[in-house]
Amino acid sequence: MSVLWATLIVVAVAVVAIGAMLLVRSGAPEGSYFEDGDRAAGVFGVLATGFAVLLGFVVFLAFESFDTSRTGAEDEADIVALQLETAQLLPTSIRARMSGELVCYARFVAHQEWPRMERGALGDGLNPWTVVMFDTLRTVEPRSASEQAAYGKWLDQRSDRQSARIDRVHGAEGVIPAPLWIVLFLTAIVIFGFMLLFADSGERAFVQATMMGGVAVVITSMLLLLWFLDNPYHGGLGGLRPTAMERTLEIVDQGQLVGGKIPLPCRADGTSR
Repeated sequence: MSVLWATLIVVAVAVVAIGAMLLVRSGAPEGSYFEDGDRAAGVFGVLATGFAVLLGFVVFLAFESFDTSRTGAEDEADIVALQLETAQLLPTSIRARMSGELVCYARFVAHQEWPRMERGALGDGLNPWTVVMFDTLRTVEPRSASEQAAYGKWLDQRSDRQSARIDRVHGAEGVIPAPLWIVLFLTAIVIFGFMLLFADSGERAFVQATMMGGVAVVITSMLLLLWFLDNPYHGGLGGLRPTAMERTLEIVDQGQLVGGKIPLPCRADGTSR
């Protein structure tokens, strides 16, 4: 969601809430609909506090998920760079081939998986180059000490890369369940409805509009923030982008990791030739 759309939503909700307040105010008695304002304020405090506490916990959960996805994407890119270096110590027969397949893995992440995550369509899909690299690795038997050390290190890095990938993709589906969204929206609607009972024909319209508009803006903004954190992969402001993986690919293109050109079995978008 872009900043423009978020702003329009906040403004639209505030306008509707203010309009409802002014409409109810036109027929409201002086002093609001409550005969005991202190008791009404106490009840409203319970509603607002419950909503704030619930929202705070959910925002914390969503932010943890957002940060885990961001960290996973960065770690995965770093591990790919390390594996490219490790590949140069593997047996000569597969050295260039493994390097090329690893670059294809990185391209597939940046150009195929990322758009799918933005659409929420990644599902349980597997990066196909993971299987290709494993099949290539099975075709050799390391002999020298350096080759054996590189072989074992590659397997360790492969496991770390997979863990980082899981961290990256886990946020694509969102971590907040639908029942929790229902409770949040229901509570927000109850708060808006309760606010309408504070309509007071004896108070200036500007004050009443400001009171309702402020509550509407704050609640709507918080719900939009929650949506943003629960959907980290989007093209709008603050959305996670494959910057780390693209940086790794740029370093590879400059030959700073492998010292030369790599035969690539894939196209620029990571799909197989």
